Amino acid sequence: MSYGMPPAEPAAAPVCPRHPDRISYVRCQRCGRPTCTECQRPAAVGIHCVDCVRELAAPPARTRYGARAGTSGQPIITWSIIAACGIVYALQWLIPNDEVYQDFAYATALTATEPWRMLTSAFLHSQGFVLHIALNMYTLWIFGRILEPALGRIRYLAVYLISAVGGSVGFFVLTPVSMNGVIGASGAIFGLFGALFVVVRQRGGDVSQLLILIGINAVLGFVIQGIAWQAHLGGFITGGLATAVIAYAPRGRFQLAVQIGGLALVAILLVVLAFARAGTLGGSLPTTAV
Repeated sequence: MSYGMPPAEPAAAPVCPRHPDRISYVRCQRCGRPTCTECQRPAAVGIHCVDCVRELAAPPARTRYGARAGTSGQPIITWSIIAACGIVYALQWLIPNDEVYQDFAYATALTATEPWRMLTSAFLHSQGFVLHIALNMYTLWIFGRILEPALGRIRYLAVYLISAVGGSVGFFVLTPVSMNGVIGASGAIFGLFGALFVVVRQRGGDVSQLLILIGINAVLGFVIQGIAWQAHLGGFITGGLATAVIAYAPRGRFQLAVQIGGLALVAILLVVLAFARAGTLGGSLPTTAV
């Protein structure tokens, strides 16, 4: 007598999940589920089911600050800023006669005639002190990985750039006018300190460790010669204000408009402070380059 395997039962016919009484051999190209003729929607390639069509049409989920949730991925803006600073630093070495420094460093005496230096100087670093760029870029990488996904790339970039200008304005307001060049991303980096402080506070987190880190870096500005603590202070305050505008903007339809308007007001405030300071100097600002 021989014993064989029992015959396999025939597979059940595929049915539409939304209409279990309907057999369908057509499957959605996106989710792979069977879909009946009523639930089929034409797509660029094949057929999509009605559920996938609705999911694709739904507005993307966003973070508290308006950034698209779950799609930020790598901190592209942070890496881009680091790359830009690295390229500029290489050019400082490759282009002779300190031309990069002469053309883009910030001097308070040039604020009225060449105000763009208040931003461009944030991409230059000391050639005689490699740790200057190394520490700044390392700190930028640490903070950028936290803030860029939370705020969103465009908002994060706006905070960084406005903070860079805020650092220069702080230095302009709090120091005598001179032709001494000021360079470095420290003002913008301290803007990220202020940004993270606001974000952690807004979320109800513990800021004690952050305050210790900020305090240590602030003290270094007074202890180590050649560090512009005025730029650190200006950047920190500016970054905090700019991020507060983003973090506390009411959620909803007008959130983005409020954030854009608030960031514009912070930028206008910096311009007003710079013009007010320049106005007290009369005609003493020279027009020659550094």
